[in-house]
Amino acid sequence: MGTISMQVDLDNGIAAVELRMLHPMLAGHVQQDSGTGATVHFIQLVQARHNGRQVMEAQWSTSVARDPRLVFYVAGVVPGDTISVEWHDNKGQSGHHAITVT
Repeated sequence: MGTISMQVDLDNGIAAVELRMLHPMLAGHVQQDSGTGATVHFIQLVQARHNGRQVMEAQWSTSVARDPRLVFYVAGVVPGDTISVEWHDNKGQSGHHAITVT
């Protein structure tokens, strides 16, 4: 849990950031055969920073699929800058990843 893979493609100062976060994203639906509900476990908050300044925030719920992917864009990026991402879920778990733009 907590693994994030990140790719950044830089084009004329615009960084396209693609993330994949490994997380079960369990919605807690009732299982038909047993009648019991699965545990609710989902990412609630995703935040991204460019050189320490927040540039993106997403608030999610149980409607997001397992191992979610996210793409966002950041302007004013140059080689050597840092893009970092972190997420927090409803059970207190988190993940973090940072990359230096090349």
